[in-house]
Amino acid sequence: MSGLLVAGTTSDAGKSVVTTGLCRALADRGVKVAPYKAQNMSNNSMVVVDAAGTAGEMGRAQWIQAVAARAVPEVAMNPVLLKPGGERRSHVVVMGQPAGSVEATDFVDGRRHLAAAAHAAYDDLASRYEMVVAEGAGSPAEVNLRSSDYVNMGLAQHARLPTVVVGDIDRGGVFAAFVGTLALLDDSDARLLAGWVVNKFRGDLGLLQPGLDELVRRTGRPVHGVLPWRPDLWLDSEDALDLEARTSGGGARRVAVVRLPRISNFTDVDALGLEPDLDVVLVSTPQGLADADLVVLPGTRATISDLAWLRERGLDAAVLRHAAAGRPVLGICGGAQMLGRTIADPRGVEGPPSTVDGLGLLDQVTEFGHDKVLRVHEPAGYEIHHGRVTGEHERGHVTATMVHGRLEDDDHRADYLQQALGIRSAASFPAARERRLDLLGALVEEHLDVDALIALAQARW
Repeated sequence: MSGLLVAGTTSDAGKSVVTTGLCRALADRGVKVAPYKAQNMSNNSMVVVDAAGTAGEMGRAQWIQAVAARAVPEVAMNPVLLKPGGERRSHVVVMGQPAGSVEATDFVDGRRHLAAAAHAAYDDLASRYEMVVAEGAGSPAEVNLRSSDYVNMGLAQHARLPTVVVGDIDRGGVFAAFVGTLALLDDSDARLLAGWVVNKFRGDLGLLQPGLDELVRRTGRPVHGVLPWRPDLWLDSEDALDLEARTSGGGARRVAVVRLPRISNFTDVDALGLEPDLDVVLVSTPQGLADADLVVLPGTRATISDLAWLRERGLDAAVLRHAAAGRPVLGICGGAQMLGRTIADPRGVEGPPSTVDGLGLLDQVTEFGHDKVLRVHEPAGYEIHHGRVTGEHERGHVTATMVHGRLEDDDHRADYLQQALGIRSAASFPAARERRLDLLGALVEEHLDVDALIALAQARW
C-alpha cells in the first residue's frame, strides 16, 4: 500500500493535470495505479457501472484519470461528488448515488459525515492497487475549513500520505504561494508536506533556478519538477475557469454553444471543437447566435432557472429565429428539456415547485422525478437527469437528446454533422484523448522526478 497526495496552492493550479500525467506515467512503467479524489465539486460528471450492474455517478476528472491509469473507472475513485445547484446549495452524491444536499451556511459541519465514506473508499482502493495518486481540492491551507477537511490534509493524515503542492507560475506569485501554504499549516500537517511542483512555466529555466533554490532554502522541501506551459495540455475532464479556452476557432461553419449560468457536462461539445471545419464558440447574448450555423443548448444543473435566464437575455427569441430559418438546433439533457412545450417540477427537485413553458420547438413535456436516472449507453453516452421527457425528440432540424457524450462517438458525430450541416467529420475524439494522455505522461516523465515521487509514496510517514 502506497500513496501520494497532489495538492495545489489554489484551484485550477494544475492538480488534475499532474495527477492525470502521473497516472499515465506510472501505468507506462507497469505500476498498477488508481486515481482518487475524496471530494470533487463539479457539474461535469460521468456514469459508470459496477460489477453488479449498478450505475453510479463520479467526477469526469477521475474518470479520465482512470483512463490514463489504464484502470477500470469506479465510484470509489471519487466517493463524494458535490454538484452546485444554485448560489448556496450543492447536491451531494456519495459512492455514486444521490445523498441529499449541503448548504453553504453549513459547509463545515454539514460535510463531516462524508469523511467516513471518503476514507473508506481510499482504504479500499489502497488495498487493491500498488499505488494511489490522490488529488486534493482547492488549497490545503484553507484554514477556515481545516476542522472538517477530508480531501486535503485531513486525507493525508488519515492515510499518512506525503503531499506535493502544485503551483501555477503563469499566474504570478508562485513562490509566495508555496511559502504561504507551508506557513499556514500546523506542525502535524506540515510534516507531511514533501515538496513542490511548478506548473505552466514558459521561458528560460536558468532564470527560474535562483527562485527554486531560494524556495528550497526557505522551506526545506525539494522541488520535484517544473512542467512547461503547453496550450494543448487541457483535458476534456477539466472544469476550466475560462470555458472559452476550450473552444476552437478557424472553421468555416460556426457552432454557437449557449453558455448557461449552471452549465453542466460541457464536455459534450469538446468533440465538435476538434473538427477543422467548425468554429465552436460560447455565447451569452442574442447577437452571438445571429450568424450561427448550429446552436447548441447544453446540459444544466438547473433547467428551469437557466431557461428563465435565457428569456431574460432575449436568447429564447434568438433560438426561435434560428430554428425558423431552418438552421439546426441541438439540445442536450437540460437543453433538450428546454426545447419542449412544458417543464414541470411538482416535487421541487430543482427549486420551488413550479411548471413553466418551454421554447415549444418540439412536442414534448418534461416532469422532474425524485429519483435520478443514471444509465450508460453503448458504444458511447450516458444519462444523468431527474427530468423525464415524453414526446418527440426531433422535428426538422431541431434535435433533442437526453444522452451525454454521444458526440464523442466518431460514427454518431459524423452522422449528425452530415445530417445537420452537410459536412464530413475529419477528427477522432478517442484518438485525440489518447494522444493528450500520452503527451502528458511523457511530459511528466521528462520534467518531474518520478523516481523520487514513487520513493515518497513508498516511504513510511
